[in-house]
Amino acid sequence: MATYRDLSHRGVPTRWAAVLVGVPRATATRIPRTPVLVRGRLPANKLTDIERARVLQVVNCPRFVDLPPIQIYAQLLDEGVYLGSISTIYRILTANRQVKERRRLARHPTRAIPELVATGPGQVYSWDITKLAGPVKGKYFDA
Repeated sequence: MATYRDLSHRGVPTRWAAVLVGVPRATATRIPRTPVLVRGRLPANKLTDIERARVLQVVNCPRFVDLPPIQIYAQLLDEGVYLGSISTIYRILTANRQVKERRRLARHPTRAIPELVATGPGQVYSWDITKLAGPVKGKYFDA
């Protein structure tokens, strides 16, 4: 592809350059001209471990412990503090297994289902209202 680019930069029409190189013109022009990032290369703006720990500390402080990351981000931004984007905060919480419902929820104790035990006749009475189909559609009888 370097040969195609050299020819087209020197003024050779793209159709002729593609024929000379032996590549379809659509393919030759579709190939990206900028080098693709190599996998494994770290982004220049990646947070350090200290910065990630600070984000985690702020998110877990008593003031923000009940708030979702989007509200934490908005409140900090109103104060002029920028720790990272919303997705960055979510990534840090995910890495620390803290992506869950952050509000304090009521924990209701499990209640035992009452069980009626009869040791003899006539000790336990119960009722059941059963709907029996009637002679017409939509008409029911309570038994």
